[in-house]
Amino acid sequence: MLNKKKVILLLSAFFLGNFSALWIIGQPVNHVPVTKPQLGKQLFFEKALSLDSTVSCGSCHIPAYAFADTVPFSKGYLGRLGKRNTPSAMNVSARSFLFADGRAESLEQQVHFPVGDSNEMNFSLQGAVQRLNSDSNYQRAFKALYGGVATGARIEDAIAAFERTLETSHTPLDRYMAGNKKAMSAAAIRGRTLFMSKKAKCFDCHFSPDFTGDEFRNIGLFDGETWNDSGRYVITHNRADIGKFKVPGLRNVAATAPYMHNGAFKTLKDVIEYYDNPLRFVPHPINADSLLAQPLHLTAAEKSDLLQFLLALTDDRFKRK
Repeated sequence: MLNKKKVILLLSAFFLGNFSALWIIGQPVNHVPVTKPQLGKQLFFEKALSLDSTVSCGSCHIPAYAFADTVPFSKGYLGRLGKRNTPSAMNVSARSFLFADGRAESLEQQVHFPVGDSNEMNFSLQGAVQRLNSDSNYQRAFKALYGGVATGARIEDAIAAFERTLETSHTPLDRYMAGNKKAMSAAAIRGRTLFMSKKAKCFDCHFSPDFTGDEFRNIGLFDGETWNDSGRYVITHNRADIGKFKVPGLRNVAATAPYMHNGAFKTLKDVIEYYDNPLRFVPHPINADSLLAQPLHLTAAEKSDLLQFLLALTDDRFKRK
C-alpha cells in the first residue's frame, strides 16, 4: 500500500510529467537522458546520492508544492530534521546566492551542501560518483553528454541545468502585466499597489521579476534566545549580519507554506500579520531592519488585498480549487 508521501510523489509525477519521480518509489525508469537537464532531473530524484539510498533532493523539494516541502523542517537521513525550512527550488536561475544564509553563490556550488549535510543526505559527491559509474544507464548518459564518466563537477552541472528549467511565468500577475487588465481581481490590483507603496514597504525588499533582490535582511526574527538562528553571520562572521537572511523570491509563494527560514508561520495571513507588527511576535529583536521599526497599521481590508496579490503570483500549475 502506498503511504501519503508516495501518493504525493505519484501525483507530482503525473502532474508535472516527472517520470524520474517514479524511480524514487521503486519503479526504475529504463531511459537514458539525452540532454543535461534530463540527466539533472534524474539525479535530482536519485536516492543513490544519499548514504543509505533513502533520500533524494526531490524528497524535500516536492514538485507539487513548487519544489518546496509542507513542514517546517524536512526529514533527511535516518529521519533527522533539517536545520531550516526547505526553500522552493523554482525560479532560482537568476539567483546570486543560494540557501537562507547565502553560503552558495551558484546553482552548481549549492549541490554538494545537501549531499554532504549529516541531517540531509549524509554522503559525498565522491561516494555518489562511484555508485553512478557502476550503473550502465548513467555510464551511457555521462558518456554521451560529457564525453566520459560521472564526476562531482558533472553531477553539479547536470542538476544545476535541470534547476534552471524550473522557471514559472504563467500567473495572473504576468498576464496582467502583459496587458490583460482582467487577469487579476480588483482586490489583487489594490494589493499590488499596496505592496509597492511606502506604507507596506514590501517592494523595498521583494523586487525584480522574481520579487527578490538577493539581499540579506534582518526582519526581526532573532533575539538570541527563543529565536536564535544568526543566519548570514554564520557565513561571514560579520556582526552586522547577525540575524540576516536572504530575501526569498515570492513566485508561487502560496504553494510553499510554511514560511520563514524556520517555518514559523503556517499561512500567508500569518506572515502578513507578522509584518504588520513584528514586535508582537518578537518583542526584543537584535539588529532588526529599520524598515520594521514601526507597525504598518494595515487595515483588515488592506491585509486581505495584499493576500490576494500574493495569491496572484501563483503559476497556473499550482492552483488549488
